[in-house]
Amino acid sequence: MTRPGWLDEIVEGIATLDPAEFRMSLPPEDGTSRLSSVLMLFADSDDGPDILLTERAHDMRSHPGQVSFPGGSIDPGETVHEAAFREAREEIGLDPAGVEIVGQLPELYLPPSNFVVTPVVAWWHEPAIVHPVSRAEVHAIYRVPVSELRDPANRIRVRSPNNPQWITPGFLIGPDKDVLLWGFTGGIIARFFTHLGWIENVPDAPITPLPGYMLRGRERE
Repeated sequence: MTRPGWLDEIVEGIATLDPAEFRMSLPPEDGTSRLSSVLMLFADSDDGPDILLTERAHDMRSHPGQVSFPGGSIDPGETVHEAAFREAREEIGLDPAGVEIVGQLPELYLPPSNFVVTPVVAWWHEPAIVHPVSRAEVHAIYRVPVSELRDPANRIRVRSPNNPQWITPGFLIGPDKDVLLWGFTGGIIARFFTHLGWIENVPDAPITPLPGYMLRGRERE
């Protein structure tokens, strides 16, 4: 099978990425952090490359409605790749037979949850139908064209509800561009796509408030 040219850009981008510049913070040295992985799944479409994202159920106890990559905790004995594939299968019914792993990004630390997350980057060379396996966990699935993420009209900024001084980059996605992609996942995409030269910083992007359902449970974080 012939790889699309944009995939070569991703592979080269992974190889040239400086982990020290990509990471936001380092995990504690005591080794108490929990390990997890997520799947950054790219595919080709009529609109060029796209990336698969999920929207968490709006009534979940943690991060309700947040847009994220498929993924979760690494079970004992699993590799980061195995965990990413297992979680994607459990969340959206993804068949790993149609997917090729092309690399991974540096480990990233999430202080609020004490997770160390490894983003596994993959090419979906045989896209197939996926669906929310459990509506209690996944509200919706999106294949978002990179061209839409590049469009300045879809760029936003979001003020962190836990730290009003922290403003993060974000994107509007979905058919009606009313779904907010921000936080950890939005930050990964913004930093990696900037490194690839696919997007530029939009410092005057509008600050968009979070919907009420996303704010529930913040007191537990």
